Amino acid sequence: MSALKKLVIIGGGFAGLRALYKLSDYDYHFEITLIDSNDFSLEKPALPEVAMENKDESEVKITLPPVARKSKAAFIQDEVERIDASNQKIFLKSGKELEYDYLLIASGAIKDYNAIKGYQEFGYSVCDNKEAKRLHEKLKDFEGGAIVTGAAKSEFGTLIDAPNLKAPCEGPIGEIMFMMDHKLRKMGLRDKSSITVFSPSKIFFEDVGDRARGVVAKIMKERDISLLTNKELVEITKESVIFSDGSEIPCDLAIIIPPYKAPKFIAKSNLGDDKGWVPTNKEMVHINYPNIFAAGDCTALAQPKLGHIAINQADVAVSSILKAENIEHEEVKFNPEVFCIMNMGGFEATLIYSNMLFGGKDDLAWHSPIAKLMKTSFDEEYHFTNGHMPPDIMTKALESLLIQFKE
Repeated sequence: MSALKKLVIIGGGFAGLRALYKLSDYDYHFEITLIDSNDFSLEKPALPEVAMENKDESEVKITLPPVARKSKAAFIQDEVERIDASNQKIFLKSGKELEYDYLLIASGAIKDYNAIKGYQEFGYSVCDNKEAKRLHEKLKDFEGGAIVTGAAKSEFGTLIDAPNLKAPCEGPIGEIMFMMDHKLRKMGLRDKSSITVFSPSKIFFEDVGDRARGVVAKIMKERDISLLTNKELVEITKESVIFSDGSEIPCDLAIIIPPYKAPKFIAKSNLGDDKGWVPTNKEMVHINYPNIFAAGDCTALAQPKLGHIAINQADVAVSSILKAENIEHEEVKFNPEVFCIMNMGGFEATLIYSNMLFGGKDDLAWHSPIAKLMKTSFDEEYHFTNGHMPPDIMTKALESLLIQFKE
Protein backbone atom coordinates (compact mmCIF):
# COMPACT_ATOMS: atom_id res chain seq x y z
CA MET A 1 0.00 0.00 0.00
CA SER A 2 1.37 3.44 -0.96
CA ALA A 3 2.21 6.00 1.73
CA LEU A 4 -0.42 8.52 2.72
CA LYS A 5 -0.12 11.91 1.07
CA LYS A 6 0.74 14.71 3.50
CA LEU A 7 -1.92 17.39 3.35
CA VAL A 8 -1.59 20.57 5.44
CA ILE A 9 -4.39 23.07 6.06
CA ILE A 10 -3.36 26.52 7.30
CA GLY A 11 -6.25 28.16 9.17
CA GLY A 12 -9.21 26.86 11.14
CA GLY A 13 -11.87 29.37 10.14
CA PHE A 14 -14.92 28.82 7.93
CA ALA A 15 -12.89 27.62 4.94
CA GLY A 16 -10.35 25.60 6.91
CA LEU A 17 -12.93 23.72 8.97
CA ARG A 18 -15.10 23.07 5.94
CA ALA A 19 -12.15 21.57 4.08
CA LEU A 20 -11.02 19.56 7.11
CA TYR A 21 -14.43 17.95 7.52
CA LYS A 22 -14.70 17.18 3.81
CA LEU A 23 -11.18 15.72 3.55
CA SER A 24 -11.49 13.65 6.72
CA ASP A 25 -13.65 11.25 4.70
CA TYR A 26 -10.47 10.37 2.79
CA ASP A 27 -8.22 9.56 5.76
CA TYR A 28 -7.23 6.36 3.94
CA HIS A 29 -5.50 8.58 1.38
CA PHE A 30 -4.32 11.69 3.27
CA GLU A 31 -2.39 12.40 6.45
CA ILE A 32 -3.94 15.73 7.44
CA THR A 33 -2.42 18.44 9.64
CA LEU A 34 -4.32 21.58 10.68
CA ILE A 35 -2.28 24.65 11.71
CA ASP A 36 -3.70 27.72 13.43
CA SER A 37 -2.19 30.42 15.62
CA ASN A 38 -5.12 29.99 18.04
CA ASP A 39 -6.49 26.86 19.63
CA PHE A 40 -10.01 27.97 18.70
CA SER A 41 -12.01 28.91 15.63
CA LEU A 42 -13.96 32.15 15.90
CA GLU A 43 -17.54 32.46 14.66
CA LYS A 44 -17.09 36.02 13.41
CA PRO A 45 -20.66 36.63 12.18
CA ALA A 46 -21.82 36.33 15.81
CA LEU A 47 -19.35 38.88 17.22
CA PRO A 48 -21.77 41.85 16.97
CA GLU A 49 -23.95 39.91 19.42
CA VAL A 50 -21.02 39.61 21.84
CA ALA A 51 -20.62 43.38 21.66
CA MET A 52 -24.28 44.43 21.78
CA GLU A 53 -26.45 41.53 22.94
CA ASN A 54 -24.35 40.20 25.82
CA LYS A 55 -23.61 36.91 24.07
CA ASP A 56 -20.92 35.03 25.96
CA GLU A 57 -17.55 34.78 24.24
CA SER A 58 -17.54 31.00 24.75
CA GLU A 59 -20.58 30.77 22.47
CA VAL A 60 -18.59 32.06 19.47
CA LYS A 61 -15.54 29.82 19.88
CA ILE A 62 -14.95 26.29 18.66
CA THR A 63 -12.00 24.49 20.27
CA LEU A 64 -9.77 23.14 17.52
CA PRO A 65 -7.68 20.30 19.07
CA PRO A 66 -10.67 17.97 19.71
CA VAL A 67 -12.14 18.90 16.32
CA ALA A 68 -8.89 17.84 14.66
CA ARG A 69 -8.75 14.58 16.63
CA LYS A 70 -12.30 13.65 15.66
CA SER A 71 -11.41 14.44 12.06
CA LYS A 72 -8.40 12.10 12.26
CA ALA A 73 -6.02 15.04 11.78
CA ALA A 74 -3.07 16.42 13.73
CA PHE A 75 -3.35 19.93 15.16
CA ILE A 76 -0.47 22.38 15.59
CA GLN A 77 -0.99 25.69 17.35
CA ASP A 78 1.67 27.89 15.81
CA GLU A 79 2.19 30.74 13.36
CA VAL A 80 3.39 30.15 9.82
CA GLU A 81 6.60 32.05 9.24
CA ARG A 82 7.21 31.14 5.62
CA ILE A 83 6.53 28.53 2.94
CA ASP A 84 9.17 27.14 0.61
CA ALA A 85 6.90 26.16 -2.26
CA SER A 86 9.69 24.76 -4.44
CA ASN A 87 10.76 22.27 -1.76
CA GLN A 88 7.26 21.81 -0.28
CA LYS A 89 8.17 22.88 3.25
CA ILE A 90 6.44 25.02 5.87
CA PHE A 91 8.48 26.91 8.46
CA LEU A 92 6.73 27.75 11.72
CA LYS A 93 7.49 30.52 14.20
CA SER A 94 8.43 27.93 16.83
CA GLY A 95 11.21 26.68 14.54
CA LYS A 96 9.36 23.54 13.54
CA GLU A 97 9.36 22.49 9.87
CA LEU A 98 6.70 20.50 8.03
CA GLU A 99 6.76 18.84 4.65
CA TYR A 100 3.66 18.54 2.49
CA ASP A 101 2.43 16.99 -0.70
CA TYR A 102 -0.61 19.26 -0.81
CA LEU A 103 -1.13 22.59 0.92
CA LEU A 104 -4.41 24.43 1.48
CA ILE A 105 -4.02 28.04 2.61
CA ALA A 106 -7.16 29.15 4.46
CA SER A 107 -5.56 31.61 6.86
CA GLY A 108 -8.11 34.39 6.52
CA ALA A 109 -7.22 38.08 6.46
CA ILE A 110 -5.54 40.38 8.97
CA LYS A 111 -7.56 43.28 10.39
CA ASP A 112 -5.12 46.20 10.39
CA TYR A 113 -6.32 48.37 13.26
CA ASN A 114 -2.98 50.18 13.38
CA ALA A 115 -3.54 51.54 9.87
CA ILE A 116 -6.06 53.99 11.34
CA LYS A 117 -4.48 56.81 13.32
CA GLY A 118 -6.07 57.07 16.76
CA TYR A 119 -7.86 53.72 16.60
CA GLN A 120 -6.10 52.21 19.62
CA GLU A 121 -7.11 55.18 21.77
CA PHE A 122 -10.56 56.01 20.44
CA GLY A 123 -11.78 53.29 18.06
CA TYR A 124 -13.88 50.16 18.55
CA SER A 125 -14.78 47.20 16.36
CA VAL A 126 -16.51 43.81 16.21
CA CYS A 127 -13.94 42.04 14.01
CA ASP A 128 -12.43 39.76 16.66
CA ASN A 129 -13.31 38.55 20.14
CA LYS A 130 -11.06 41.03 21.97
CA GLU A 131 -12.44 44.03 20.10
CA ALA A 132 -16.03 42.86 20.54
CA LYS A 133 -15.48 42.62 24.31
CA ARG A 134 -13.90 46.10 24.35
CA LEU A 135 -17.00 47.52 22.68
CA HIS A 136 -19.26 45.62 25.06
CA GLU A 137 -17.50 47.21 28.04
CA LYS A 138 -17.64 50.67 26.44
CA LEU A 139 -21.38 50.42 25.89
CA LYS A 140 -22.00 49.74 29.58
CA ASP A 141 -21.14 53.35 30.34
CA PHE A 142 -22.34 54.96 27.12
CA GLU A 143 -24.81 57.78 27.76
CA GLY A 144 -25.63 58.71 24.18
CA GLY A 145 -23.95 60.87 21.58
CA ALA A 146 -22.72 60.86 18.00
CA ILE A 147 -22.05 57.32 16.76
CA VAL A 148 -20.07 56.86 13.56
CA THR A 149 -19.62 53.49 11.89
CA GLY A 150 -18.16 52.35 8.60
CA ALA A 151 -15.48 50.33 6.84
CA ALA A 152 -12.01 51.68 6.17
CA LYS A 153 -10.67 51.29 2.63
CA SER A 154 -8.80 48.07 1.84
CA GLU A 155 -6.30 47.49 -0.98
CA PHE A 156 -6.50 44.54 -3.35
CA GLY A 157 -4.24 43.33 -6.14
CA THR A 158 -4.68 43.37 -9.89
CA LEU A 159 -3.22 40.00 -10.88
CA ILE A 160 -6.53 38.12 -10.70
CA ASP A 161 -9.77 39.23 -12.34
CA ALA A 162 -12.03 39.84 -9.33
CA PRO A 163 -14.45 42.61 -8.36
CA ASN A 164 -12.57 45.70 -7.21
CA LEU A 165 -14.28 46.59 -3.93
CA LYS A 166 -13.03 49.35 -1.66
CA ALA A 167 -14.80 47.81 1.33
CA PRO A 168 -14.33 44.02 1.48
CA CYS A 169 -17.65 43.46 3.26
CA GLU A 170 -20.14 46.00 4.60
CA GLY A 171 -22.59 43.47 6.03
CA PRO A 172 -21.15 43.90 9.55
CA ILE A 173 -21.72 47.66 9.25
CA GLY A 174 -25.37 46.95 8.53
CA GLU A 175 -25.57 44.86 11.68
CA ILE A 176 -23.76 47.47 13.76
CA MET A 177 -25.99 50.36 12.70
CA PHE A 178 -29.28 48.52 13.12
CA MET A 179 -28.33 46.67 16.31
CA MET A 180 -27.05 49.93 17.78
CA ASP A 181 -30.29 51.67 16.87
CA HIS A 182 -32.25 48.90 18.61
CA LYS A 183 -29.98 48.93 21.67
CA LEU A 184 -30.18 52.71 22.07
CA ARG A 185 -33.97 52.63 21.90
CA LYS A 186 -34.03 49.89 24.51
CA MET A 187 -31.73 51.97 26.73
CA GLY A 188 -33.81 55.13 26.21
CA LEU A 189 -30.86 56.87 24.57
CA ARG A 190 -31.92 57.05 20.91
CA ASP A 191 -33.20 60.64 21.20
CA LYS A 192 -29.83 61.62 22.64
CA SER A 193 -27.88 59.92 19.87
CA SER A 194 -27.20 60.10 16.15
CA ILE A 195 -25.98 57.27 13.93
CA THR A 196 -23.90 58.10 10.85
CA VAL A 197 -22.61 55.47 8.44
CA PHE A 198 -19.75 56.09 6.02
CA SER A 199 -18.47 54.08 3.09
CA PRO A 200 -15.21 54.45 1.13
CA SER A 201 -17.16 53.55 -2.02
CA LYS A 202 -19.49 55.58 -4.20
CA ILE A 203 -22.27 53.19 -3.25
CA PHE A 204 -22.99 51.70 0.18
CA PHE A 205 -23.38 47.89 -0.13
CA GLU A 206 -21.68 47.94 -3.54
CA ASP A 207 -21.52 44.12 -3.65
CA VAL A 208 -25.30 43.79 -4.21
CA GLY A 209 -27.81 45.33 -6.60
CA ASP A 210 -30.29 48.19 -6.41
CA ARG A 211 -33.17 46.08 -5.11
CA ALA A 212 -31.29 44.74 -2.07
CA ARG A 213 -29.72 48.14 -1.43
CA GLY A 214 -33.14 49.76 -1.65
CA VAL A 215 -34.54 47.59 1.15
CA VAL A 216 -31.62 48.50 3.42
CA ALA A 217 -31.85 52.21 2.50
CA LYS A 218 -35.58 52.29 3.30
CA ILE A 219 -35.01 50.88 6.79
CA MET A 220 -32.09 53.27 7.36
CA LYS A 221 -34.38 56.20 6.54
CA GLU A 222 -37.09 54.89 8.88
CA ARG A 223 -34.52 54.55 11.69
CA ASP A 224 -33.00 58.00 11.03
CA ILE A 225 -29.56 56.61 10.12
CA SER A 226 -27.47 58.99 7.98
CA LEU A 227 -25.13 57.89 5.18
CA LEU A 228 -21.93 59.40 3.76
CA THR A 229 -20.25 57.86 0.70
CA ASN A 230 -16.83 58.38 -0.88
CA LYS A 231 -15.37 58.79 2.59
CA GLU A 232 -12.00 57.15 3.34
CA LEU A 233 -11.22 57.12 7.03
CA VAL A 234 -7.75 58.30 8.07
CA GLU A 235 -8.01 59.26 11.74
CA ILE A 236 -10.15 58.94 14.85
CA THR A 237 -9.85 61.56 17.58
CA LYS A 238 -11.57 61.91 20.93
CA GLU A 239 -14.30 64.07 19.41
CA SER A 240 -14.38 63.35 15.67
CA VAL A 241 -13.47 61.16 12.71
CA ILE A 242 -11.40 62.60 9.86
CA PHE A 243 -11.50 61.53 6.22
CA SER A 244 -8.93 61.70 3.42
CA ASP A 245 -10.74 64.60 1.71
CA GLY A 246 -10.15 66.72 4.83
CA SER A 247 -13.75 66.57 6.04
CA GLU A 248 -14.43 65.88 9.71
CA ILE A 249 -17.59 64.93 11.58
CA PRO A 250 -18.32 64.85 15.33
CA CYS A 251 -17.99 61.45 16.96
CA ASP A 252 -18.41 60.18 20.50
CA LEU A 253 -18.20 56.50 19.55
CA ALA A 254 -16.46 55.16 16.43
CA ILE A 255 -17.19 51.53 15.49
CA ILE A 256 -14.96 50.61 12.58
CA ILE A 257 -14.21 47.74 10.22
CA PRO A 258 -10.45 48.26 9.72
CA PRO A 259 -8.55 47.68 6.49
CA TYR A 260 -8.08 44.03 5.53
CA LYS A 261 -4.53 42.88 4.81
CA ALA A 262 -3.18 39.55 3.64
CA PRO A 263 -1.15 37.54 6.20
CA LYS A 264 2.56 38.44 6.01
CA PHE A 265 3.74 34.88 5.39
CA ILE A 266 2.06 34.85 1.96
CA ALA A 267 4.16 37.70 0.57
CA LYS A 268 7.21 36.46 2.49
CA SER A 269 6.85 33.14 0.66
CA ASN A 270 6.45 34.81 -2.75
CA LEU A 271 2.99 33.30 -3.02
CA GLY A 272 0.98 36.53 -3.17
CA ASP A 273 -0.14 39.03 -5.80
CA ASP A 274 0.92 42.69 -5.77
CA LYS A 275 -0.98 43.24 -2.49
CA GLY A 276 -0.15 39.89 -0.89
CA TRP A 277 -3.40 37.99 -1.55
CA VAL A 278 -3.16 34.41 -2.81
CA PRO A 279 -3.77 34.34 -6.59
CA THR A 280 -5.67 31.27 -7.77
CA ASN A 281 -7.65 30.14 -10.76
CA LYS A 282 -11.33 29.34 -10.33
CA GLU A 283 -10.45 25.81 -9.25
CA MET A 284 -8.76 27.49 -6.24
CA VAL A 285 -5.37 26.24 -7.40
CA HIS A 286 -2.41 28.62 -7.03
CA ILE A 287 -1.52 30.03 -10.45
CA ASN A 288 2.14 28.98 -10.09
CA TYR A 289 2.01 25.84 -7.91
CA PRO A 290 -0.42 23.02 -8.80
CA ASN A 291 -0.14 21.42 -5.33
CA ILE A 292 -1.03 24.62 -3.44
CA PHE A 293 -4.68 25.54 -3.00
CA ALA A 294 -6.38 28.42 -1.21
CA ALA A 295 -9.84 29.32 0.09
CA GLY A 296 -11.46 32.11 2.03
CA ASP A 297 -10.50 35.69 2.81
CA CYS A 298 -6.79 35.20 2.04
CA THR A 299 -7.53 34.67 -1.65
CA ALA A 300 -7.61 37.31 -4.36
CA LEU A 301 -10.86 35.80 -5.68
CA ALA A 302 -12.70 36.25 -2.38
CA GLN A 303 -14.53 39.48 -3.15
CA PRO A 304 -16.36 40.32 -1.01
CA LYS A 305 -14.70 38.74 2.03
CA LEU A 306 -17.68 36.69 3.10
CA GLY A 307 -18.19 33.39 4.95
CA HIS A 308 -20.56 32.10 2.27
CA ILE A 309 -17.92 32.59 -0.42
CA ALA A 310 -15.25 31.00 1.82
CA ILE A 311 -17.38 27.86 2.14
CA ASN A 312 -17.86 27.60 -1.62
CA GLN A 313 -14.14 28.13 -2.21
CA ALA A 314 -13.29 25.43 0.34
CA ASP A 315 -15.58 22.97 -1.45
CA VAL A 316 -13.95 23.85 -4.78
CA ALA A 317 -10.44 23.48 -3.31
CA VAL A 318 -11.29 20.07 -1.86
CA SER A 319 -12.72 19.03 -5.21
CA SER A 320 -9.49 20.11 -6.92
CA ILE A 321 -7.33 18.21 -4.41
CA LEU A 322 -9.35 15.04 -4.98
CA LYS A 323 -9.14 15.56 -8.72
CA ALA A 324 -5.35 15.87 -8.49
CA GLU A 325 -5.28 12.46 -6.79
CA ASN A 326 -7.74 10.92 -9.26
CA ILE A 327 -10.21 10.22 -6.46
CA GLU A 328 -13.78 9.80 -7.66
CA HIS A 329 -16.05 12.55 -6.34
CA GLU A 330 -18.74 15.02 -7.36
CA GLU A 331 -16.91 18.00 -8.85
CA VAL A 332 -17.72 21.42 -7.35
CA LYS A 333 -17.58 24.66 -9.36
CA PHE A 334 -16.73 28.17 -8.16
CA ASN A 335 -20.08 29.91 -7.73
CA PRO A 336 -19.63 33.24 -5.94
CA GLU A 337 -22.71 34.95 -4.55
CA VAL A 338 -23.51 37.28 -1.70
CA PHE A 339 -25.60 35.60 0.98
CA CYS A 340 -25.90 36.85 4.54
CA ILE A 341 -28.49 37.38 7.24
CA MET A 342 -28.10 40.78 8.86
CA ASN A 343 -29.04 40.85 12.55
CA MET A 344 -30.94 44.06 13.34
CA GLY A 345 -31.55 43.56 17.04
CA GLY A 346 -34.64 42.24 18.80
CA PHE A 347 -36.66 39.96 16.55
CA GLU A 348 -35.58 41.59 13.30
CA ALA A 349 -33.14 40.59 10.58
CA THR A 350 -32.76 41.02 6.83
CA LEU A 351 -31.74 38.16 4.56
CA ILE A 352 -29.75 39.30 1.53
CA TYR A 353 -29.02 37.16 -1.52
CA SER A 354 -27.44 38.63 -4.65
CA ASN A 355 -25.22 37.45 -7.49
CA MET A 356 -25.35 40.61 -9.57
CA LEU A 357 -21.73 41.47 -8.74
CA PHE A 358 -20.76 38.31 -10.61
CA GLY A 359 -22.96 38.77 -13.67
CA GLY A 360 -26.10 37.14 -12.28
CA LYS A 361 -29.66 38.46 -12.17
CA ASP A 362 -30.72 37.64 -8.61
CA ASP A 363 -30.95 40.46 -6.08
CA LEU A 364 -33.14 39.79 -3.07
CA ALA A 365 -33.60 41.22 0.40
CA TRP A 366 -36.13 39.93 2.90
CA HIS A 367 -36.79 41.83 6.14
CA SER A 368 -38.64 39.50 8.51
CA PRO A 369 -38.61 37.95 12.01
CA ILE A 370 -38.30 34.62 10.18
CA ALA A 371 -34.94 35.77 8.84
CA LYS A 372 -33.84 36.37 12.43
CA LEU A 373 -34.97 32.88 13.39
CA MET A 374 -32.97 31.50 10.48
CA LYS A 375 -29.83 33.34 11.59
CA THR A 376 -30.21 32.21 15.20
CA SER A 377 -30.79 28.62 14.07
CA PHE A 378 -27.75 28.68 11.81
CA ASP A 379 -25.46 30.15 14.49
CA GLU A 380 -26.60 27.63 17.09
CA GLU A 381 -26.31 24.72 14.66
CA TYR A 382 -22.83 25.78 13.57
CA HIS A 383 -21.61 26.12 17.15
CA PHE A 384 -23.28 22.94 18.45
CA THR A 385 -21.79 20.85 15.63
CA ASN A 386 -18.30 22.39 16.00
CA GLY A 387 -18.28 24.13 12.65
CA HIS A 388 -20.37 21.85 10.46
CA MET A 389 -22.63 23.68 8.03
CA PRO A 390 -26.39 23.02 8.29
CA PRO A 391 -27.67 19.75 6.79
CA ASP A 392 -28.54 19.60 3.10
CA ILE A 393 -32.26 19.56 3.93
CA MET A 394 -31.94 23.06 5.45
CA THR A 395 -30.02 24.26 2.42
CA LYS A 396 -32.69 22.88 0.11
CA ALA A 397 -35.40 24.61 2.12
CA LEU A 398 -33.55 27.91 1.81
CA GLU A 399 -33.12 27.43 -1.93
CA SER A 400 -36.88 26.82 -2.25
CA LEU A 401 -37.56 30.01 -0.34
CA LEU A 402 -35.26 32.01 -2.62
CA ILE A 403 -36.94 30.54 -5.72
CA GLN A 404 -40.32 31.81 -4.45
CA PHE A 405 -38.83 35.28 -4.10
CA LYS A 406 -37.51 35.15 -7.67
CA GLU A 407 -40.93 34.24 -8.95
